[in-house]
Amino acid sequence: MEKNLFRKLGGYFLNGVLIIVPIAAVIYIIYKVLELLSTPFLTLMYNERELAVTGQRISPLAIVSLLLFILVLGFLGTKLINEPIKKRIAQYVEKIPLYKSITDIINALVGSKKRFNKPVLVKLNQEQDIEVIGFITDEDLNELADDIDGKVGVYLPMSFSFSGHLVIVPKKNVKVVDRNSVDVMKYIVSGGIVDLDHTADDKN
Repeated sequence: MEKNLFRKLGGYFLNGVLIIVPIAAVIYIIYKVLELLSTPFLTLMYNERELAVTGQRISPLAIVSLLLFILVLGFLGTKLINEPIKKRIAQYVEKIPLYKSITDIINALVGSKKRFNKPVLVKLNQEQDIEVIGFITDEDLNELADDIDGKVGVYLPMSFSFSGHLVIVPKKNVKVVDRNSVDVMKYIVSGGIVDLDHTADDKN
């Protein structure tokens, strides 16, 4: 038991040394740098007799100079090193297959550029009284074709899956669902297990 106690105490002591040595080294280096920077300032402000009497070794101007130097160094490091590295990494990451598509989907779901914010009921076939739940994702389809007025793009998510279908349907076949879009998405993905009653007053 005594061996275990001494072993623990020894471990605590070594951990303390590992913590205090770097801190002490940094403090010592800063002090020496301040002494070096203070020499010209103190020489200009005091003569040798005054310095001997006051015993001053650190000048406030040296502290200010060191702080300004560290700030400038940090600024240059951010602009010249950090940002170029981040841009280079971003360029490589964007070349990864499907990365752009995945980020676009995430932004459409939860990002600042939400696209799945208009839940609707869509009748795909006028002959059958069957409707599916989806989200209007494109109300201007002129970029797709010139003779496509009166239609919208609706994304139909699949239950228990992250896949779905994009369909182009007439606007008259679309009926707005007056519910929170996030809860509608949960309702679809869960296969209708999630109850939407509690979201009746929580609308986008």
